[in-house]
Formats: sequence, structure tokens, C-alpha cells
Amino acid sequence: MNNSIKNIPPLTEKDLECLAELEKMSDEDIDYSDIPKITHEWFQKAIAKKRARLSNKNLNVAS
Repeated sequence: MNNSIKNIPPLTEKDLECLAELEKMSDEDIDYSDIPKITHEWFQKAIAKKRARLSNKNLNVAS
């Protein structure tokens, strides 16, 4: 278990109010304009990077 999860403080009353407001929102009410579009090329690069990291990790373990 990740130790940082244990250090999360409890939610405040304001946090709970914000979560309640968010729960009322529909998907159409959410503004996604500041999030870049994810393309097929982006996924290809992400997969290639992940494979390279895994390959490097496996090489280090085998050494």
C-alpha cells in the first residue's frame, strides 16, 4: 500500500459541499476546453515510452 494515501487529511465541510455540487453537474456542463485533445499519435508515443521504460527496467533487473 502506498504510504502517501495514509497521509491524506479528512475532507472539510467546504470540500464536501464542492463534491456535492460536482455530483449535480451533467457531463455537458463540464468545460473541457483547457484539456488538449488526445490523438492516435499521442497514444503511440505513450506506448513506445512505456515499453522502453519496461525494457530498461527488465535489463537492470537481469544485470
